Amino acid sequence: MNGKRISSLWAKFTLLIVAAVCLLFIAQSAYSAQQTGRIVGWGRQVVGVDLDGGFIAVAASMGPGGGHSLGLKEDGSIVAWGWNDSGQCNIPSPNADFVAVAAGGYHSLGLRKDGSIAVWGDNEWEQCNIPSPNADFIAIATGCAHSLGLKEDGSIVGWGHNASGKCNVPSPNADFIAVAAGYFHSLGLKKDGSIVAWGYNSWGQCDIPLPNADFIAVAAGGQHSLGLKKDGSIVAWGLNAYGLIVVPSPNADFIAVDAGYRNSMALKKDGSVAAWGWNEYGQCNVPSPNADFIAVSTGGRHSLGLKVDGSIATWGDNRYGQCNSPSPNADFIAVAAGLWHSLGLKVDDSIAAWGYNDYGQYNIPSPNADFIAVDAGGYHSLGLIEDNSIAAWGVNSSGQCNIPSPNADFIAVAAGYDHSLGLKVDGSIAAWGNNSKGQCDIPSPNADFIAVAAGGGPTPPPPPPPPSVGPSVEGSSRGGHSLGLKVDGSIAAWGRNDLGQCDIPSPNADFIAVAAGELHSLGLKLDGSIAAWGWNYFGQCNIPSPNADFIAVTAGGLHSLGLKVDGSIVAWGRNKYGQCNIPSPNADFIAVAAGKYHSLGLRSVPPIEAKMRFTPQALNCKSRGKWVRAHFVLPEDLTVEDVDSNILGRIDSLGIEADYMDVFVDEDGLVRVDMAFDRAALCERLTESGFVEITVRGFLTNGHSFYGTETIKVR
Repeated sequence: MNGKRISSLWAKFTLLIVAAVCLLFIAQSAYSAQQTGRIVGWGRQVVGVDLDGGFIAVAASMGPGGGHSLGLKEDGSIVAWGWNDSGQCNIPSPNADFVAVAAGGYHSLGLRKDGSIAVWGDNEWEQCNIPSPNADFIAIATGCAHSLGLKEDGSIVGWGHNASGKCNVPSPNADFIAVAAGYFHSLGLKKDGSIVAWGYNSWGQCDIPLPNADFIAVAAGGQHSLGLKKDGSIVAWGLNAYGLIVVPSPNADFIAVDAGYRNSMALKKDGSVAAWGWNEYGQCNVPSPNADFIAVSTGGRHSLGLKVDGSIATWGDNRYGQCNSPSPNADFIAVAAGLWHSLGLKVDDSIAAWGYNDYGQYNIPSPNADFIAVDAGGYHSLGLIEDNSIAAWGVNSSGQCNIPSPNADFIAVAAGYDHSLGLKVDGSIAAWGNNSKGQCDIPSPNADFIAVAAGGGPTPPPPPPPPSVGPSVEGSSRGGHSLGLKVDGSIAAWGRNDLGQCDIPSPNADFIAVAAGELHSLGLKLDGSIAAWGWNYFGQCNIPSPNADFIAVTAGGLHSLGLKVDGSIVAWGRNKYGQCNIPSPNADFIAVAAGKYHSLGLRSVPPIEAKMRFTPQALNCKSRGKWVRAHFVLPEDLTVEDVDSNILGRIDSLGIEADYMDVFVDEDGLVRVDMAFDRAALCERLTESGFVEITVRGFLTNGHSFYGTETIKVR
């Protein structure tokens, strides 16, 4: 919400509670204005992990829709991100002492330094049931639903889905030095340089070309196989759709290979990567600069590359967050979570989006600029623009993207499953989209609203609950409900109400914020407590004790989140996908958002104090001159590359953005940043003479910011 544009609305409010509401929101706005943050995501979509360094191995999930990724850190811990519907990103405790990783279709493997294997994720085909004894392993591999382990005695153990015998290692099961698991076949490299293949062979993926000798590495894909020769050339066989077995020329100087579902990758000794095959999702488009790679992994639709500096590069399909999101993960000031997609609002007023995009729900309209608020619905998105108009994009089957005319004077937006709400500066609400349950019929009088929330969604099909829990909603129709917070602290609710989601508990007073889930509702009270009502089958209305010190609430599909004043998050309700398992450390959060099965938190990044000189130090607003300037000297450990030149600095205390910025190194080797601000714009805000404290901020590429404060005299 833009504080400048709503000041006239707040001025109308005279009741004591409204004054309290204003104080809370002003405090939160001021806090957010001083801080940006990184996005952390958990639940069914794990995103926002730090891939900037410290990694020694990578693994991309196998399968036609492989949607998760693994990174092994130099301290022996594993980082996982992307799709997490089967717990494939939930590394078992203790997350330590790992020496290798492998990512299957919906399960993951980690090899520990003691020779044991940890497996987690989907176990439908017993791919997580390691045969006993779980010891003496030296290498691991996983296909879509089967796993392989190489023992130190040179034998291979296979388990999991065994169609076509891909877990049945041919005799003699000995003298192996490497293993690889494809979608439905397996490969083993012998110490004599020959390859053994077994499993599904309809495309010839198990027919090793002659001479079967001099191999030093193997890789198994969906229906094709790769072998790396000791002379640095690659041999490929099996399915040749998309040019899978056509190795790019020159076929030489390769030092590592990997095979995805229908694409291949290979690492050259000069640190560059060659990629070929199916490229519908850009999984073969190696990002620039194509250099300094030391390991590669490619999965169903995405690829990973480990750099010499320990950072991970990602490319390809990102609908599940398997390429991590958002990138760069820095400078965010707000987040929103839809059914399967997410939005982040940047400090430069642009929007970043990730997750499912089947209906264009994160195709932000051009220009992607001047946004001041965002919200994400079922399959559509809303953005509030600085001129108080609304932009809408994504699915529009119910008219949820058709903003009513005039598209003006809006100060807040809310996106439900398939309907939308906009709050006007005069305190009225506009509603559009699906109205099958009356969720767009604002109750009379349509006035004095200060906040809105929209709920609804596809109805879940749980088993019939016991009588003490309440009615089952299995088979009930879709529909949404809406909430509006009034200036007097009461809540109005309308739309679908078969589960009490519109029955505000008594006393209906002292509320300062509202949130609408799929079938339940939340209200934040002035005293920092939360009230919850509606469907409670998964405990989404059972606020954990102590119910106090909350400053923000959000309602997901079937779970709820509350942000505490100390920056920690409390989560409750359905937790099938880990959407209530807040990542450690649970601290420093400044905003929260909840989707159907995933959650987001915006974690603050403390600013770095830098030396600053503001000129002129005595500002005469009646004199001539175009610019006033802030001159920074950054700490010694920062380089020019650390400064984000794409985001101009700003005077936080006055809300003025720099017109231009110069970054350079001085004669002492220190990084200097000079920012120029329009003198007239500054003088418009400084209406009184006297001493004024000026705080100026710039931004770094890692999500941190730097700032300086100086007192100037205005005359």
